Amino acid sequence: MEPATHDETPATAALGTPSRRLPGDVNGDGRVDIDDRRLPLIARIYGVLVLLSGIVTVPALVFIAVRGIVGVLSGHSVIDVLDLTFILTCVQVGVMLVSSSCMVVFGVFLLCNRRKNAARWAYAIIPLTIADGMLSLALVGVDWNLIPPIAQLAILTTLSIVLDPALLEERRLQRTLKRMDERSDYEEALAKGMLGRDPSGKGYIELEFFNIFWLFMIGCVFGLVVETLYHRVVWGEWQDRAGLLWGPFSPIYGCGAVVLTACLNRLWRSHPLLIFCASAVIGGAFEYFVSWFMEVAFGITAWDYTGQWLSIDGRTSGKYMVFWGFLGVVWIKLLLPRILWLINRIPWKVRYSLTAVAFVFMLVNAAMTLMAFDCWYGRVSGNEPDSPVTWFFAEHYDNAYMEHRFQTMSIDPSRSGRL
Repeated sequence: MEPATHDETPATAALGTPSRRLPGDVNGDGRVDIDDRRLPLIARIYGVLVLLSGIVTVPALVFIAVRGIVGVLSGHSVIDVLDLTFILTCVQVGVMLVSSSCMVVFGVFLLCNRRKNAARWAYAIIPLTIADGMLSLALVGVDWNLIPPIAQLAILTTLSIVLDPALLEERRLQRTLKRMDERSDYEEALAKGMLGRDPSGKGYIELEFFNIFWLFMIGCVFGLVVETLYHRVVWGEWQDRAGLLWGPFSPIYGCGAVVLTACLNRLWRSHPLLIFCASAVIGGAFEYFVSWFMEVAFGITAWDYTGQWLSIDGRTSGKYMVFWGFLGVVWIKLLLPRILWLINRIPWKVRYSLTAVAFVFMLVNAAMTLMAFDCWYGRVSGNEPDSPVTWFFAEHYDNAYMEHRFQTMSIDPSRSGRL
């Protein structure tokens, strides 16, 4: 028998049948690199749309910005540069400009069939889309203005899941395991906590949608439990500290868990003192921003640290920055490995379906909470319900309900920055 030729796989060599190398099979082993697989037609169509949208939007935003600057310099427009609404509007224009520019690059990668690069840009555009939606919420409130960023966020999240080679490889592994009688390799990897680890070794955990979402969920519940127990021990009373209409969730801690993980992921091998300092600064800045945004968007004050040690506008203080520092060390050094192990406990059969259901529930929960805040803001401002939506929230989530559900919050519309 003649030896197998260089373009035969071991299986075909054993059968004596030559194989035809597939497109993208750079190693000649019969497998196509996931990053080289052709994108679905719908993804390429979306790439054309975002590319054209970015090409049109970027010059339009630049023109609007230049025209506004010229109007101010020529004296035709009189503005107060320290006015909160003006500042928020300028920031929103800047965010939209950066986001539109990124969308152009994202569209090019989609058209060029570059999965890995497209997935990375999708992850980068997602926070910009969230920032755009938050600024629109702060300026206008809950209205039709939130539909474009929400739709774009849903599309980008879906595409990031479809495009990310790491997630594709994980799904391929899942399908392979279903066909295997012996799962020792999988079980060994699972026992060692290797699934979900950063393959580059630079960080501890792979920052992809599945991991990030469950870090958020665990952070929401874990943070609420810790804060509730802390308030009980320090103040001697039980208080509802939840941050959403439904369920035992505090999204502030969920977002904080994601922010700490993203910022400290590459420091997991570092000295605890470095992690402590970084976490204290990051946590304090995050806490300050959340307090500022809630006040600007809804006139809500959820906490006030005025008079405490190193208090910064009452939004954060040295005491709680120290807490954030300790929390960061415990989170990165102790909790993150165990949380990754816990995430890996989710059975393969329900891994993606459970994530999808939980994600939709949290999305609806967050949307309902924002609308409830907006209607609460309107009622406190003296506006009577004037639509089916406002009547619904006035009936089911009136002021008394909101005050009881969100016991740490007080609302003052005069402190907001709405148009």
